[in-house]
Amino acid sequence: MTLSHFDSAGHAHMVDVSDKDVTARIAVAEGHITMTAETLALVTEGRADKGDVLGTARLAGIMGAKRCADLIPLCHPLPITKVSVDLTPDPALPGVRISATVKTTGKTGVEMEALTAVSVAALTVHDMVKAVQKDMVISGVRVTLKDGGKSGRFTAE
Repeated sequence: MTLSHFDSAGHAHMVDVSDKDVTARIAVAEGHITMTAETLALVTEGRADKGDVLGTARLAGIMGAKRCADLIPLCHPLPITKVSVDLTPDPALPGVRISATVKTTGKTGVEMEALTAVSVAALTVHDMVKAVQKDMVISGVRVTLKDGGKSGRFTAE
């Protein structure tokens, strides 16, 4: 197997997508941030000193997806047509489950944008409540669905 982000000499490069077909593409990613039940209560009850944690994290995730090419050196800037970020409090963790869906019509996929949206949303939750809990854990960030393009559909188990 060869890695597409390296040329024949082993140097990193941006993949040439010039000859790829323009297709509808979608990616979904997920992750979560765990915290104490007390911290989760601050988030869900709207008592965090910095304000609306989930609303701010949702906007940050959307912004993160749109800025992915500025953060990941070899990502192509893409005309994103949709970004949605869902944050769901889960007392069983306890914490917040995060899901992001990104769509485009283009020559390359949006997996990195979906992963970035989830990551930035989780980092924003952390930033907004770190004053009350410093040991929160962000984990489980992964692509769960990718569709479009020549490699077709991928669904995580």
